[in-house]
This record gives sequence, C-alpha cells and structure tokens, in this order.
Amino acid sequence: MDNSGKEKEALALIAEAEKKMKSSQSFFANMFGGSSKLEEACEMYARAANMFKMAKNWSAAGNAFAQAGQLHLQQQSKHDAATSFIDAGNAFKKADPQEAINCLNRAIEIYTDMGRFTIAAKHHVSIAEIYESELVDIDKAIAHYEQAADYYKGEESNSSANKCLLKVAAYAAQLEQYHKATKIYEQVGTHAMDSTLLKYSAKEYFFKAALCHFCVDMLNAKLALQKYEEMFPAFSDSRECKLVKKLLDAHEEQNVDAYTESVKEYDTISRLDQWLTTMLLRIKKTIQGEESDLR
Repeated sequence: MDNSGKEKEALALIAEAEKKMKSSQSFFANMFGGSSKLEEACEMYARAANMFKMAKNWSAAGNAFAQAGQLHLQQQSKHDAATSFIDAGNAFKKADPQEAINCLNRAIEIYTDMGRFTIAAKHHVSIAEIYESELVDIDKAIAHYEQAADYYKGEESNSSANKCLLKVAAYAAQLEQYHKATKIYEQVGTHAMDSTLLKYSAKEYFFKAALCHFCVDMLNAKLALQKYEEMFPAFSDSRECKLVKKLLDAHEEQNVDAYTESVKEYDTISRLDQWLTTMLLRIKKTIQGEESDLR
C-alpha cells in the first residue's frame, strides 16, 4: 500500500485546517459562525492524524491529534479535547515517549478538572509504564503509580489501587526503601486475607513483607512472621512461611549451605522471579558477608 499518498492527503488536510483556523479569527467570522469553522478544522486535524497513523508517521499523527485537542479546548469541549490528547499520547508513544507523557498529562488535567478521577488514574498508570519501559526513570514511575493509587482509592476502586501499590512496593524494595515496601505489602495482604476471592494471594504479600523485614534485620523478620501467622493462620502452612523459617534458622546458624539448599528446594516447585532472587541474594550476603550466587 502506498503510504506516501496518505501522507500527502494528510498534509493537504492540515493546510486546509490551518486556513479554516485563520479565517475563523477574522471579524466577520466571529460575527457569522467562526466556531463552526473551528469545528471543521478539528475534524480535519483528526482525519489527518488518522492518515498519518496509516502511514506510520507517529510524530505527525501525534502533532495533529494534539492540535485537534487544542482547538477543542478553545471551544470548551473538554471531553473531546481530553480524548484528542489521549490519541496524541498513544501516537507519540511509538516515536517520542516524553511528548507522549506531556499529552497524557494534559488529558489528566482535563479529566481531574471534570472530576473523572478513575480515568485520570488509568492514564497515570500509562505514564508510569512509559517511565518504566521507555525512559527508565523508576522514581517518576513510582510517583505516577502512587498518584494513580490515590485516585483509585478515592473512587473506591481498591483492587486497581492495590495493583498500583504493589508496583510501588516492588520498586521501593529494589531501591532498598524497605519500610515503605513492607507497609504496602502488609496493607495489601491484610485487604486480601479478608476477601474470599483474594485470600490465596495474601500469603505472597506477607512472604514479600517478611523478606523486606529480613533485608533490614533478622529479628524484625522473626517478629513480623509471628504477627502474620497470628493474623492469617493459613499462612503458617504455606511453603512461603516455611521457607522464611528455614532461612531464619540458617541465618541464625550462619549456615550458608543450609540457606542455599532451602532456596533451591523452594525454587524446584515455585520458580523464583527476578525480584525474589534479588531479595534472597541480599539476605544471603548478610551471612558472614557471603558474596556467592544463590544457585
């Protein structure tokens, strides 16, 4: 398919839209329907943007959608403006992550102004994901996940809020902000254990909380484990709880081999992910300054 033809059509539409905008600013246009010319210009920008998308010219598509958003704002069409900025953000994701964030932020401002906090939260998550995968700025990703969680909580969307908070906890632990991570894992674990549907996942959150405590201090981990068993008796029978107990014993005895063996045994049934491997290695290094690998 000839994409250059689509680009030419799009450029012609943009030129036409710019003419409409200029003519809408004249004295006569203001008296006789300047706003309808702005509406037509909006439509032309949106059509041009879609043609640029077909031609895979993502930056041009993003710019055209953003231009449409700007015109919608001039006409006080907030909802349409926000939708255009989201479309712009999605196009820019493929070409210019920072510009995608700028457009999504503009949409968020409009949505929060309209009191649409759930949809604003969803786009904070999108921004967090761009910071995670494209720009690799974890501090900013955390900030957007926290803001999303805050908005979700305000709208009583607790499971969506918890999903965001778990992202925050995982990154906080990696950045050695163990207190922050522990607080979240305990909070989400407590929420999960009271729910019939989520009860099974509570053990995972208490397990992660215990490991965060362990990274700080062994006694902390021991006391925390007792607390979790009292709060959630089903945790006592879990493989996760048994593993932490074995690791505490190995640590107390300063027995690196027993520690490694316990981890290997657990790993044969439940594969360790990157996060767990990192935490378990950090704890292992506190046994007589041990530096070797887990496996």
